[in-house]
Amino acid sequence: MAQKHFINNKQWAEIDGVLCKVTKFLRFDKTQEFEINGRKYYPYAVLTVICSKFADPVTGLIFHKEDYKHLRMAFEKVKQGQEVLILWSDKHYKSWAKIFSPFMPKLWVMICSAGAFEIETNKDYRPELTGEARWNAFKPIIEWKPEVMV
Repeated sequence: MAQKHFINNKQWAEIDGVLCKVTKFLRFDKTQEFEINGRKYYPYAVLTVICSKFADPVTGLIFHKEDYKHLRMAFEKVKQGQEVLILWSDKHYKSWAKIFSPFMPKLWVMICSAGAFEIETNKDYRPELTGEARWNAFKPIIEWKPEVMV
């Protein structure tokens, strides 16, 4: 089976609200091309993510400048023993921003301790952690959430 790609909002919407772990972050500069199935794209960045919704990693293209900026800052700050997680959504906007949602940033970017993705997506992972202890093992160390999101 061919690798899944998220290029436009309709494709990204397949994981709306689903936590994903970024395993690869490649910067582009909007002049470099990225080719998928013979079509050329000019993104700010290309991500490889693991999502609980899919068995295989997914490639996502980032075209929004603020989403790119938040990812870039996260990858500049992430340290060993930490991981970068994202939540893509176009449903969690403040009421005034909903009409402009196609043009708004979509990524909530977080740096968490290593293992946070498993803790949040696999209830059988570290079952000894419950309640507040489980939340503390997951909670972001630092996060970048677009101001237009609630």
